[in-house]
Amino acid sequence: MDAEAAYNLALDYLYSFVDYSLKRVSELAKADFNLDRMFALMDALGNPQNAYPIIHVAGTKGKGSTSALCAAALTAAGYRVGLYTSPHLEDYVERIQADGSPLTHERLAALVDEVKPAVARIPKLTTFEITTAIGFLAFQRAGVDAAVVEVGLGGRLDATNVVTPRVSVITSLSMDHIAVLGDTLAKIAGEKAGIIKAGVPVVSSPQKEEAAEVLLRIARERGASLSVVGREVEFDLLESTLDGQSIRLTDVRRAAKLDVNIPLLGTHQMINAATAYLALQTSGLSVSEKNIQKGFSQVKWPARFEVARREPPVIFDSAHNDDSFAKLRETLETYFPARPVYLILGASEDKNLAGMLREMKPKIRKLLVTRADHPRALEVEKIQSVADTLEVPNEAATPVSAALARALELSANDGSIVLSAGSMFVTAEVMAAWKKVSGDW
Repeated sequence: MDAEAAYNLALDYLYSFVDYSLKRVSELAKADFNLDRMFALMDALGNPQNAYPIIHVAGTKGKGSTSALCAAALTAAGYRVGLYTSPHLEDYVERIQADGSPLTHERLAALVDEVKPAVARIPKLTTFEITTAIGFLAFQRAGVDAAVVEVGLGGRLDATNVVTPRVSVITSLSMDHIAVLGDTLAKIAGEKAGIIKAGVPVVSSPQKEEAAEVLLRIARERGASLSVVGREVEFDLLESTLDGQSIRLTDVRRAAKLDVNIPLLGTHQMINAATAYLALQTSGLSVSEKNIQKGFSQVKWPARFEVARREPPVIFDSAHNDDSFAKLRETLETYFPARPVYLILGASEDKNLAGMLREMKPKIRKLLVTRADHPRALEVEKIQSVADTLEVPNEAATPVSAALARALELSANDGSIVLSAGSMFVTAEVMAAWKKVSGDW
């Protein structure tokens, strides 16, 4: 059997289990999340997650960027680095990276075959649990010196929470996945703080008071020191262009300053950079200031205010809740002031669509409403109904490739920005369509 056939069979096997990322909210809310299955699976595989030091990253927004920044700095320091993230944009293997490259299709297929006997002995495992176990095993097999592991959903009961990390990191918290995590920021913070382990230091991005109080209480209960961006480490913008941002990080504890450049755009990415810096400094791993400067400058994290074309602008983003749409609008005003957007928008059924549109309404010239090829995608008519209520100009455009074509057509006439946001799944399809019409950018 050739490698691609084996890879497709491996994906078929993984997707034959319960995949909560594809379930509707009503099913997700009833999900049987617990760590017993995951601990049993890791035991059966020899607990590969204990073979290397780990930085564990939870949060509502910014956890992927922060994870990527940490991994890039560790790579620059000469470590062999594993990076586990989710979801993927185009290819499942993007979730499991070693030394900056996703697993090969052949390698994933081999690892799937390796875990099958253990999986068969443990009832009710999920797609994400098995994938997470494969990630930990892949890193052990690759001989990584360190790994950065992003939480999938929540924290307390997430499959990744079988690790005992060097540092637990909690990025910006806001309202999201309320059917599963809770309907207040305090409840969500409690779920995210579930990754805090006894005696393991914690690093946090700046938080709203309601969330900050929960993190502090749980850290104290578990004897874990808590360091916070804005207190232990401050940040100031030196320069910002479409090529990236120059930031001054001030380590208050050491009265030391470090200037770094990041290609990621927006104020929120400065916070993520400061959070990653503080996480690295707290981890006990040997990473110099020069390593951090080099790694941060080279980080790649697609679909985060990714400017694929500058004129007229085409931008891919992953914003999918009120808070991230507010940050997206601020970033648009920074780099493209007073310039309207044709927003290609789809959303999952559990999102506060009205809140997202209210945040973006001042920038929208027209909404191109579409739907990703995903079971949880909201129907176009429902999105249009909300847009009509908020008096946001809109039209339907499906499939996603047609929405991009229509946005590009409109933009060609008036120079407005083409922007994809609202759903990672929609943005992934927009990016694939863009490659076809523009060539690989």
